[in-house]
Amino acid sequence: MATEATFTVPSDQFPLGTVFTHLPDVTVELERLIPSHDVVIPYFWVRGTEVDDIEGAFTEHPGVRHIQLVDSIDDEYLLRVEWSLEYDDVLSVLTETDVPLIKATGTNQEWTFDIRGDTRSDVATFHSRCREVAIPVTLTELHALRPVETEVEAALTGAQQDALKLAYERGYFESPREVTMKELGDELGISQQALGSRLRRGMKHILGSTLPATDSTR
Repeated sequence: MATEATFTVPSDQFPLGTVFTHLPDVTVELERLIPSHDVVIPYFWVRGTEVDDIEGAFTEHPGVRHIQLVDSIDDEYLLRVEWSLEYDDVLSVLTETDVPLIKATGTNQEWTFDIRGDTRSDVATFHSRCREVAIPVTLTELHALRPVETEVEAALTGAQQDALKLAYERGYFESPREVTMKELGDELGISQQALGSRLRRGMKHILGSTLPATDSTR
């Protein structure tokens, strides 16, 4: 039976974690990755900061060959990274064991990796291999394959979902508001600017996924 698992790794135990030394408030999200033994060149987002040289925020690390800025929108940056698979980290183990990465999110506290195996044994093999090469992974969740995400869920990043959910639960959308943006940002550990960006982009994705398309000929 297909099995999904969630693992955490300390922030400094993954190559991209070097960014948190310079930008402790950012969130890093890797795009979905299907392993390949030849090369791994995924894209990732950096959110929650405005900086002139985002590439320079990632100091050299033996697990990374090259990082290149692809695009930027407000305080969100899309970058392309080429990994060195000779370095033992979570991605090299995923490639070695042929286990797909569904999602990965990093903060200055830890990295969270969601993976999927065709069987529970695949997940166990990945876990064991991490231990063999001294990667301090912690299994936090293990369950059978979940249903396909709704269109709205798929459109939102994990950070946007968390921000919108917290804002809704704390009464940010009530009139009058029951919580300030600063209080929400403090609870999430991000700046007001970063929170505002997540809320705006999250709402834009929700509206784009739910409202009927506009007839451009009118």
